Amino acid sequence: MTDKYSKEIRSTVTSEGNVELSITKVPVPTPTDDEVLIEVHAAPISPSDLALLITFGGDLANINISGSEENTVASMKVHPAMMKSMKSRLDQAMPAGNEGAGIVVDAGSNVKHLTGKTVGLAGGAMYSQYICVPAVNCLVMDDETTPAEAASSFVNPMTALSFVETMKMENHSAIVNTAAASNLGQMLVKICNDDEIPLVNIVRTQEHVDLLKNIGAKYVCNTSEENFKETLVTALIETGATLGFDATGGGNNGELPGQILAAMEIASNSGSGEYSRYGSETYKQVYIYGGLDPSPTILKRSYGMSWGLGGWLLMPVLKKIGMEKIQEMRMRVAKEIKTTFASGYGQEISFEEMLQPEIINAYAKQKTGNKFLVNPQM
Repeated sequence: MTDKYSKEIRSTVTSEGNVELSITKVPVPTPTDDEVLIEVHAAPISPSDLALLITFGGDLANINISGSEENTVASMKVHPAMMKSMKSRLDQAMPAGNEGAGIVVDAGSNVKHLTGKTVGLAGGAMYSQYICVPAVNCLVMDDETTPAEAASSFVNPMTALSFVETMKMENHSAIVNTAAASNLGQMLVKICNDDEIPLVNIVRTQEHVDLLKNIGAKYVCNTSEENFKETLVTALIETGATLGFDATGGGNNGELPGQILAAMEIASNSGSGEYSRYGSETYKQVYIYGGLDPSPTILKRSYGMSWGLGGWLLMPVLKKIGMEKIQEMRMRVAKEIKTTFASGYGQEISFEEMLQPEIINAYAKQKTGNKFLVNPQM
């Protein structure tokens, strides 16, 4: 270990109402007895990373650049309405990057056996050349696994597996998932196929329908088709799905979460011979776990009185799942990182490229099939 400094990406919301992305240098830390020092080679840019990087309120049409190469600073105005929620992070240069992977280049006395291993982790500051963390936080990969293959080994895999665990804990038997052609959605298709769990996938293009059908999805509903609602109801009748996960927060002009609940209600009533003014007694639940669509969420209450719509966050759910089950999930991810939990990336970029206006706009679009992978060593 000869490098004295580690470059990192930092995001700062200033008191003047800007968000600034920059590269900073910090001393390379020395691991304590139970820590490892990781040379980071791959860290994805996921929707959850954008909340810190550009706040979802940055003016992407007007990005100002100062400096060059490692001294580059990208600055953009934050929408005034967003600034009210930013008081706790004003003028703090915050490290970014929820997850990634790299190679252990130094280790404390109790974990020397990890030196040279490829590991994945959710480190919270993965847009760094070097990061020092407790060894217990690392997911050790097989020797044949590369950092790029292990880069998305936490957020999407654990989210997909936790959807299944949520289904079990809440006594449902099948799942509906939106934005289903994403890396996460493809993982969920493979998990449900392997575990024999009925899954209804909702996408918005024929290309995405074809993609999911090619990896074994049985039920794929296309919101752009005129008969979307009818095909959704048919899929729900056949699967009995009463639990949905929505990544859009809106979708279909803000109506998608409500449309799922309405279709569940129709499916629940399809086999009932009795009328009730209160609707079906079958409980229907949709969780919003993302905000891909900034539209307002519109509910047209046509699904009786036995339903729920709420938010879903990975970390609180993992606490409910418990450590024993989490360890099982982690081991499954490591074992199947090249198959079930494989991720694809459209572009690999450096720190300097990460701060260029055209690239910021590209990864901010969160376009399916064009996920960005940051390589801090480039």
